[in-house]
Amino acid sequence: MAWIAVVLVAFVLFFGFVVRAVVLSRRAQQQTGREAMVGRVAVARTPLDPSGTVFVHGERWEATLDEGRAEPGEEVVIIGIEGLKMRVTKKKEGGK
Repeated sequence: MAWIAVVLVAFVLFFGFVVRAVVLSRRAQQQTGREAMVGRVAVARTPLDPSGTVFVHGERWEATLDEGRAEPGEEVVIIGIEGLKMRVTKKKEGGK
């Protein structure tokens, strides 16, 4: 009878661990894909007037600036991705 209790306790502990791991993984912020890129900071590689090239996470992307002009080396924030082209906006002074 004691072995049944041991097996039951082990099963409950294992099941609790699995449920906890699944719940935590569902709450975690997405790390890949388009959604993970939005809000990140990129660096202009060519003038963005309004289109040009930016560099983010070791990759070069075509980008369109929402307004104004950005010079090479200037930081921009990714606001969206359409196909293989990013939409960016100038980074505000002192933050995003």
